[in-house]
Amino acid sequence: MTNAVRPSEPAAPGRTLIPAPARANPATTAVAAVSGGIKLRSVRKSYGSTLAADLPALDIPAGSFTVLVGPSGCGKSTLLRMIAGLETPEAGQIHIDGRDVTTAGPGERGVAIVFQDFALYPHMTVARNVGFGLTLEAKHDRRNGLSRAEIQRRVGDMCDLLGLGDKLARKPRELSGGERQRVALARALVRRKPVLLLDEPLSNLDAGRRAPARAELIRLHREVAGTFVLVTHDQAEALSLGTRVVVLNAGRLEQVGTPEEIWRRPANLFVARFLGSPAMNILPVSREADSGDQRRLQGWRPADAVAVDAAGPLPARDDPGQVFEGVVDVAEFVGDRRVAHCVNDHGTWSVEFPAATPVTVGQRLRVLVPAESLHQFDAQTGVRL
Repeated sequence: MTNAVRPSEPAAPGRTLIPAPARANPATTAVAAVSGGIKLRSVRKSYGSTLAADLPALDIPAGSFTVLVGPSGCGKSTLLRMIAGLETPEAGQIHIDGRDVTTAGPGERGVAIVFQDFALYPHMTVARNVGFGLTLEAKHDRRNGLSRAEIQRRVGDMCDLLGLGDKLARKPRELSGGERQRVALARALVRRKPVLLLDEPLSNLDAGRRAPARAELIRLHREVAGTFVLVTHDQAEALSLGTRVVVLNAGRLEQVGTPEEIWRRPANLFVARFLGSPAMNILPVSREADSGDQRRLQGWRPADAVAVDAAGPLPARDDPGQVFEGVVDVAEFVGDRRVAHCVNDHGTWSVEFPAATPVTVGQRLRVLVPAESLHQFDAQTGVRL
């Protein structure tokens, strides 16, 4: 499972992704010019006796696509809402684009937000939904607000960018779920704020729509060159979308890094077990193999193992990897691969095979995990060794 390759993201069959404009688009260049980073220092938030967030320091680089990921209740939505100004931290500071916005209102922060349910006005057309925020600003500030012609131009540019140019007169009930999602994105982006906050924007889409929607978000980030911060509980979404991933658990920061860094070198057992489907195998290291008094746990990902003959001698090798043996307890066919869940005297573990490889319940398996694919953790603290 790796981060998506952005320059050559393929389109799903029968689906047109956001086209790259042939010339510089004014709807994108203005956002890029004011893109800002986010810094949080000693931020803390509780609801009664429940800790929602406790973050000594977190930096979200300008222009990044940062994904906040973790299980339900880990504090990711609370963190997003504090950045947006919808929640106030009980301690700490929040800076956006170098400015302290800890006590500033949502409208003073230079952020736009897209919620999970899109919240479109059902009686308005696509064009009116997208331009509604700009129209309100113009009414409240007639001196500095945009003219009607400028609002129409911006709305047209943004809808063209998001593939909505031929749907300006439609109402939300006439759109698909993916189109409604793009209307919500257009409404946020047309205001040209340096930071776009996305609160699980793909969770209401069916499974078949999520993959092309992820590709659209990647392309959109590339086009507008702003700072995107997205909340999700979906690990595949986090790894494929993010240029930077923030893993949270019980309100605390577990690890921050690129998707590749977090996947290849998880900082602790929580991160190792949370990312991956199937999850990383974690087995105890025997006392005979463990040097010194420190008790260790050993991890490896199911896709990193290589099958060897279960009945014959081990192949000669220079790699100081480790061999695992077990009996298949459950065999899954998942389309492009098979997953065997095995048991032995030390616990349970899983291994992946190509779909054409026959795997049956009761079969004895022996696999070799190369040394570079083994992960060591302290059994007491869970920290990576």
